[in-house]
Amino acid sequence: MVEQLEVVAVCNTAFQSMEIMKTERIDLLFLDIQMPELSGISFLRTLQHPPKVIFITAYKEFAAEAFDLNAVDYLLKPMSLERFLKAVNKVINTGVSPEDGQNIHVERECLYLKANRKTVKIFLDEIIYVESAKDYIKIYRQLNAPLMVKYSLTALAEKLPHNLFVRVHRSFIVAVNRITAFTNYDVEIGKIEIPIGRQYLRQWKKLSEANKVLV
Repeated sequence: MVEQLEVVAVCNTAFQSMEIMKTERIDLLFLDIQMPELSGISFLRTLQHPPKVIFITAYKEFAAEAFDLNAVDYLLKPMSLERFLKAVNKVINTGVSPEDGQNIHVERECLYLKANRKTVKIFLDEIIYVESAKDYIKIYRQLNAPLMVKYSLTALAEKLPHNLFVRVHRSFIVAVNRITAFTNYDVEIGKIEIPIGRQYLRQWKKLSEANKVLV
């Protein structure tokens, strides 16, 4: 189905996967949350040098933990073929090619903001969401503590790519690929619920209909 992928093994437990990984080079691992003996999250925590990981599961509440462990994507069952292929393409296009096993350097997008008298480099793919806090913004990032920056949310929204980030409320900007569920009233990132403001609802609907990452 995907020419760049070669299925090395299908395992029923984390321990079977461990045995395979001792003898085979694995570039991409598909994991469920609920597995016999050891959960997918616990299994991933045991790996010192894990491959790229895509979770495929029915449990949306573990998404934040999965992204904290640097998962490429988090797919909720049932899912469309198109959604699955988009997740796989993230891996293929961001540095791992299962076809030749070679790492490809991809320049990561970033921006620089001043915080605590320092200029801080912030990688866009690490941003989960941003919250306005009076004269400051609070940037929530993967694997890092939230960063307080004296900056306006409106100015930041102009700097961020509109296909990757969306302003859903006067106080919130969210990374589109971090969203695990949504309604017409809020978006969810794992266990975090962020309201959708009335004035941003039309823009949100337009993006959610056009951007297949949310299918």
